[in-house]
Amino acid sequence: MNDTVLNETEMVSLADAAQLIMANPNVRYFLRGEPGIGKTSLAISLMQMTGYPLALIDVPNLDLGDIAMPIIDHESKVTRYYPNARFKIHEQRPIIMVFDEFTKGSEPVMNMLHPALETFKPRLGDLDITDGSLIYLTGNLDTDGVGDSLAAHTRQRIGELIVRKPTAEEWLAWAANNGIAAVLMAWVSRYRYCLASYLDGIVNEFNFNPAEPQNNVVSPRTLEMASRVILQRAHFSDDALRASLIGILGMPAATSIMSFLKFQEHLPSLKDILESPHTATVPDQLGARAILTFNLLEYVEKDTLTNIMEYLRRMEEEWQVVFGVTLAKHNTKKQIAFANRAFTLWAADNEDLL
Repeated sequence: MNDTVLNETEMVSLADAAQLIMANPNVRYFLRGEPGIGKTSLAISLMQMTGYPLALIDVPNLDLGDIAMPIIDHESKVTRYYPNARFKIHEQRPIIMVFDEFTKGSEPVMNMLHPALETFKPRLGDLDITDGSLIYLTGNLDTDGVGDSLAAHTRQRIGELIVRKPTAEEWLAWAANNGIAAVLMAWVSRYRYCLASYLDGIVNEFNFNPAEPQNNVVSPRTLEMASRVILQRAHFSDDALRASLIGILGMPAATSIMSFLKFQEHLPSLKDILESPHTATVPDQLGARAILTFNLLEYVEKDTLTNIMEYLRRMEEEWQVVFGVTLAKHNTKKQIAFANRAFTLWAADNEDLL
């Protein structure tokens, strides 16, 4: 157990943070949370929702000259400071500006960025930032032990939000919409505690724990990295895959996932399932059923879902629920689902779960 336990009411989800940022463009939120939970990638979601250009600024790697440079105006005989193009201010329209890892920047750099945090006429250098722009900061918690702290004069300019780690259910809904490897989704579904947080007083072999030195841990960020490697596994050996997963997720998770991958050898073919849903083999192994459930999500189409539902009814209710709930949250395939009689009949029988 860790001494630092936050009440859930003191924290917000990433979805809550996005809604607050969009609804309050004149408030400069500082999103704080443990490493790798998606604070930075939230900017991609905001860009997709708003269509605004994104300026993702890596503050620790900024020097003063990277922010703005003096340009001599010979006609008026003054010097003006023009910001670097990376800040997107010159586009003269609302933008998303994220000061990533703000608290790890140098003090002079943080001070030079302060005018962008003002609620009235924010600017950088001598250019005003267009009204309606979404500006926020990210950083880790003091308790994470990675050197994050804010000066008092900076705190007066921002609204602090403690962002909690996504639950396994939230991560799985995101993963289904973002091409994450089915075997990894199945593994997280089976080992949901891999996404537990030390802030909840839960420490295990998979998650981040600032009280103990760790090389690599399971987080939304490292899971996404691991998925990219797994999806390319045909191009290298199992030994190379194992070494790569250890380097991304740590030894405990890598060992468990490598064992999980072996279940793929016991999966029936998609052709058998779609052509003969009442007789196609149902795997005996729990891990194989988990992988198969998420594999089938990838093949949901108007002309396949009915037979997929018929096949799933032969599996335990647990896997029907995992499939149904994840499909119901899919950005595009949920329309197929709720237009399909077999799915809507199943959903009616399991309305309390959806």
